[in-house]
Amino acid sequence: MVNYRYLGNSGLKISEITYGNWLTHGSQIENDVATQCVRAALDAGITTFDTADTYANTVAEQVLGDALAGERRESLEIFTKVYWPTGPQGPNDTGLSRKHVMESINGSLRRLGTDYVDLYQAHRYDVETPLVETMQAFADIVRQGKALYIGVSEWTADQIREGAALADELGFQLISSQPQYSMLWRVIEDEVVPASKEAGLSQIVWSPMAQGVLSGKYVPGQPLPAGSRATDDKGGARMIERFMRDDVLERVQRLRPVADELDLSMAQLAVAWVLQNDNVAAALVGASRPEQVAENVKASGVRIPAELMARIDEVLGDVVERDPGRTLEGMPKTRVS
Repeated sequence: MVNYRYLGNSGLKISEITYGNWLTHGSQIENDVATQCVRAALDAGITTFDTADTYANTVAEQVLGDALAGERRESLEIFTKVYWPTGPQGPNDTGLSRKHVMESINGSLRRLGTDYVDLYQAHRYDVETPLVETMQAFADIVRQGKALYIGVSEWTADQIREGAALADELGFQLISSQPQYSMLWRVIEDEVVPASKEAGLSQIVWSPMAQGVLSGKYVPGQPLPAGSRATDDKGGARMIERFMRDDVLERVQRLRPVADELDLSMAQLAVAWVLQNDNVAAALVGASRPEQVAENVKASGVRIPAELMARIDEVLGDVVERDPGRTLEGMPKTRVS
């Protein structure tokens, strides 16, 4: 069964393996399979579920809400996000303006079939909206009881500090950051993690398996596995291409003895690795089959000895991306519409 951790400087406990439905629900898999995956997550002790209004253009929220219908609401932690375009994608159907944020929370609650979400997250930083406007909208949502806590996703260290200071002035707190983080993508370690610790945030990390590359299923010189992320033309292939170099794939294959020594699969090793970081509250994992959920949960509670952590660093060497500037580089330069 899964272990639990506090989220940021708050009293909220979440499952350290959190179920996310980014590229699956309403998109890659049928709704009945999505429901089976959610049921498998609940059976494994996962209580925390993460989605966003933009996933499958709002359909993912609806699918998750339907799958959780009938569960005791107080026993769940439901997270969603706002920023990216939704609906017909008009001029105000995107960003973090007060208008879009206030309308988006109402739409998310309706689709999820709940009166509140436990965590409402700014899915990116909006360079076209004054930060104080966004934070005031979040403060009002918290006071209205529509969200219990507020978080951010893929914000830089400076943005986290400024947002946390404003939140404090407005009478609430930011408690989480949701960045990409894995053995291969460590750009948060030098700046975002220290800033988060200062401000009382912890990380809910996405893509701990580097889009599946760290599962070891992609072998240099071999055909891509049928039905894998690398063959998905709905967006998965584009996201994974940065890791699909022979030098990266060769290094990943050399991690197998480490996984074997710990009696873990390669995927479990990848999830367990991100959970060694004391500022990580949870690893987000998705699933296209129910059995994947049960396998991922086996990474919960694993402690990787220091000597094996060092060996992982030695094996991966210079294929690891560490540049903290990649967070800002990947941020939209204008509001996406």
